[in-house]
Amino acid sequence: MTLKDKRLVVLGGTSGLGFATAAAAAREGAHLVVASAKEELVSQALVRLPAGTEGHVADFTHEDQVRDLFGRIGAFDHLVYTAGDALLLSDFAETSIADARRAFEVRVWGAMTAVKYGAPHIRAGGSIVLTTGIASQRPAKGWVVPSSLLGTMEAMTRALAVELAPIRVNIVSPGVVKTEMWNQLSEETREGLYRDVGAKLLVGRVGEASEVAETFLYLMRQTYSTGQVVTVDGGGVLV
Repeated sequence: MTLKDKRLVVLGGTSGLGFATAAAAAREGAHLVVASAKEELVSQALVRLPAGTEGHVADFTHEDQVRDLFGRIGAFDHLVYTAGDALLLSDFAETSIADARRAFEVRVWGAMTAVKYGAPHIRAGGSIVLTTGIASQRPAKGWVVPSSLLGTMEAMTRALAVELAPIRVNIVSPGVVKTEMWNQLSEETREGLYRDVGAKLLVGRVGEASEVAETFLYLMRQTYSTGQVVTVDGGGVLV
């Protein structure tokens, strides 16, 4: 069970969990394809990833761009989807429904579009790994929109596992992890978040992207699980 010489497509693979997963897979000898909606991020990722990595620019909210992307990529073994905008955190009474709809565009509809057009290109024995988060199980005040879309992703994973069998479809559910997703916060607020959340966790700290990346790799390597939500959260759902 190895990723050596396997071809991986990581949508959202230019930063955060996606980049960490791509980098970890490269160390195992995988051939990488990364894509993002921002050309600058693609260029920066290609500098940091091994020579031979393919980079593409595509807006995952545009169906024609996603369809064309997979047409260019061709056959591959595993699809990872980690793309997502900053989380919409707000008091529900003050939440714009239009903003709430937009919050689903990249994380939910983008993922569904990627799976629709990517699945036909996956080789025998391949898999799809999507991304959710523990707020689907443990919502906090102000998390109505993120918790709702994360729960949607988990239900979609189970349905896709049935629909696309024998392609395996699983999803990773991280807790708080140090990634660019939190860059919307000031450095002081961000470090305070890591400190305060980490102090409550059973492991005593928040996660690193490289740790969560190992869960994505596990779900690609092993060949028996499908339709599963795998939580990696430092014990966050327990406290």
